Order: sequence, then C-alpha cells, then structure tokens
Amino acid sequence: MTVLTSALDPNDPEYRANREAMLVKLAELDAEHAKAVEGGGEKYVARHRGRGKLLARERIELLLDPDTPFLELSPLAAWGSEYTVGASLVTGIGVVEGVECLITANDPTVRGGASNPWSLRKALRANDIALANRLPCISLVESGGADLPSQKEIFIPGGAIFRDLTRLSAAGVPTVAVVFGNSTAGGAYIPGMSDHVIMVKERAKVFLGGPPLVKMATGEESDDDSLGGAEMHARVSGLADHFAVDEQDALRQARRVVARLNHRKAHTDPGPAEPPKYDTEELLGIVPGDLKSPFDPREVIARIVDASDFDEFKPLYGTSLTTGWAALHGYPVGILANARGVLFSEESQKAAQFIQLANQRDIPLLFLHNTTGYMVGREYEQGGIIKHGAMMINAVSNSKVPHLSVLLGASYGAGHYGMCGRAYDPRFLFAWPSAKSAVMGPQQLAGVLSIVARQSAAAKGQPYDEEADAALRAMVEQQIESESLPMFLSGRLYDDGVIDPRDTRTALGLCLSAIHTARYEGARGGFGVFRM
Repeated sequence: MTVLTSALDPNDPEYRANREAMLVKLAELDAEHAKAVEGGGEKYVARHRGRGKLLARERIELLLDPDTPFLELSPLAAWGSEYTVGASLVTGIGVVEGVECLITANDPTVRGGASNPWSLRKALRANDIALANRLPCISLVESGGADLPSQKEIFIPGGAIFRDLTRLSAAGVPTVAVVFGNSTAGGAYIPGMSDHVIMVKERAKVFLGGPPLVKMATGEESDDDSLGGAEMHARVSGLADHFAVDEQDALRQARRVVARLNHRKAHTDPGPAEPPKYDTEELLGIVPGDLKSPFDPREVIARIVDASDFDEFKPLYGTSLTTGWAALHGYPVGILANARGVLFSEESQKAAQFIQLANQRDIPLLFLHNTTGYMVGREYEQGGIIKHGAMMINAVSNSKVPHLSVLLGASYGAGHYGMCGRAYDPRFLFAWPSAKSAVMGPQQLAGVLSIVARQSAAAKGQPYDEEADAALRAMVEQQIESESLPMFLSGRLYDDGVIDPRDTRTALGLCLSAIHTARYEGARGGFGVFRM
C-alpha cells in the first residue's frame, strides 16, 4: 500500500489559526442553513402544524429508511435574494426501501409552497441529477403553483419541469408523486405526469383551475372536493393510483411503491472500505484563511480516501497539480488536486493525459480546486500556455466518466473550467466554506480596471484622479470579494451545497454510490483535436 505521510501538526500556530477561521465560517454557514430549516417562520410553521400536517423535512424523514443519511442539495438556494433561503423547496438524495432516490418536497410554510425563480432552478437541477444518475424521483407535493408576482421569470422556463418528468419516465427512471395538499394549475401536471400517484384523503387538491377560476371561465359552480379532491381522483378521474387516509399512510404507501419498482443499480456495490488513517477533524485546519498561502492537497486526500492510500501519477512533473489513483468508500477514483494554485503548461498536459487514462479504465474523476488559473506572462505565452490549457479543458469537456468537484480554496479564471467547474457538468459539485470563485481575485480585477483607466487617461492627455482611483479599487474589491464567497455562489445554484470539510468523505461516498446506479463508460477517443 502507498499510504500518504502527513506533515500536519495540530499544535502548530498556523494550523490552529486556520482551524479557528474555518470554525467561524462554519458558524455563519450553520446560521444560514437554520434559516432554510425555519421555512416561513414560527407563525406559518405553527399554522401548518395546527392543520395536522407534517413539515417538509419531517415527511422526508418518515419516507427514508431508518438511520440512513439524507444528502440535502442546494439548501442555500435563493440566498442573498428577496426570497426565503432554501427557495421553498427541499431536495436531496436518500434511501427508500434500499433504493437510492432523488427526493423533492415543497415547503408549504413559505408562501404556501409556491415556486419562485430559485425554486424552479433548484427543481430543474434535481431533475438533472435524477436523470444523469438514474435515480427514481419522489415528489412530495404541496404547492399553490407559481409565485404569481414573479411569473415572468417562471412561466416560460417552468415548462421544463413537466418535460423532465416525461423524459425521466421515458428513460425508465420511475417517478412518484405524493400529494399532501394543493397541486393546482401547472402544478397539477406533476401528478399528471408521474408514473405513480398517491393522494391524501380530504387534503390533496389537484385541479387545473380552482372553483373561482372555473366560475369566471365557465360560470359553473363547484367545490374543491368535487373538482379535484383525492377521493374524486381515486374513484372518478383515475388520476390517483393510491388513496391514503392520512400523511403517514401516504408515506407508507410511497415506500411500498418503491419496494415494488424492481429498480436495480447498474453496478454492484463495493465491499467494505477501510477509513482514512488520519483524523477527518484535522481537515478544519488545512486551508489557510488567506488563500494566497499555499497548502498541500495531499493532506486533504489523506483524510478522505480509503486507508489514506494514494498512488500518485507523475509526482515529479507538473508539481502544481497532484494527480493519482485511490478508492473512496470502496469506489475507485482518479484525483486531480491543485497544489500551489497556478496551472502551467506541464500541469495542463499532465491533467489531459491523466483524464484520458481514467476514461480508458472507466474510473470516475474527483477534482479538488485551489487554483488561481493558468499562468500568464511572456515566457508562458511563448511556451504555449493557451494551447496546453485548451488541451486540459478539451479533455475535461469530452471526458465521459462521472466527475465530482469540490472547491477547497480558490477557483479562479479558466482554472475553474479546467478543474471541471459548474459549466462542465460535474455530476456533483460542492464547496468548503473557505472557497472563493470568480473571474480573478478581487485585487487583481480591481488592479486591471485601474490600469486600463490610467492608460485611457494618458491616451487622452488627461490628468489621472488618484483619489477616485483608490475609491474605485476599494469598491470593486469589495464587490468581487462578496460575489466570490461560497454562500453567494451557492445561493445561485453554482454548486450543490456548501459542506463542512469533515463531511467531505461522507458526501462524496453518497454521490459515488448514486453515480453507480447508472451505467457509464469512459471516452475511448472523441476528444477532439489536441493542439500539440
């Protein structure tokens, strides 16, 4: 075995400072996650409970197998916007009757579970994950439909929700809708387009138009139950496949539906995996508070892979990028991890070769980000950094094995692309609270704008206002800094969640297990033209 040797000293002042800085960030993260859990707040939670109803996360808990984990996705959606953190929707991956499923649950304590623009993006991301990984999709429905004041941002793209349900079904991925309350207007198509539908007695209301709309459109007098009640749909329309007497019964029936799906993983589960040799608690002190300071990614790898066993590839070449083979919860992975931030030509070529090897062997890839981007300067431009960086991005773009990405520190510029950022469709992408991502660092971006403005003034023969320049730089730095922080990016669904570093191995293990539900095969060619 090639067990990594750790040089980390938990008593070192620098380590302790890094750890304290991370704990502060985690406390801030916990406070934001608590906002998502609170939903609409105490008043609306009490009203919901007063009606004898379970909360969204309580429904999920009863649906899942006892003592199994739930990997919540995009919990900070809508952070920093006018909408409630979490976007009135809970999504994630959990095990139901031994089957890994993608679960979505409307939060009716937030504006009746109405969908806003961020709810839509979150739901569409969940559908992408279900389709890519062949995960049965269970929708726990209680929503008044679209948040009407924001309809201009929802109506047109919102049709993709229904498109996705039909595509999942066509691909043989089961879809189950459990209706606990309102599922009206466009929302009626969620049970209408699901393979299996369960409705709760005297609670579920599924209709295209409620009594007021029917009265306005046709003059017909009607009531909720005859128009779209659970019993009507179970006895008359046939929309309900199963009729539940209460919420607990509905969730029991949903579990039985999943038990009868005969849905099998495409790959056999791996055997038992030996935990890392080093304490995962130590992950808190590895990344410096100042991302300009380098850190050794092997210290992270040693604390997340099985037995801390890592076979490094080309260790003496392109040393700013660490590459190698390991196992994580028994699943083989190829790892690319930035060591000193900057990517040079050697690192780019090394990465391209490594990605090709992973595709030859059908091994998923894990990207651990801490990069300021590709190296600039006359020497490096003449040395071919553009074509070599393009080679790495080409390899990432056309790789067919599943990709996982975790932003540990910096993830700037085209380096974010080369390390499989969001635009390159990683199956899952997470960030640590220490991560930052933008076109470049705040100081560099502000400095570039300052240089351009200074050159423009000189070209026009005008004096340059140094005081205004300092104010502009400070403003730009502050803006870019705030827009590069993980909660800001997670709020826009540029990742699948900001995670506690200590949970990295668990989160990645759950993702790898989900990935192996679907068949995959690496690219045996088809990488396009590599400029040599």
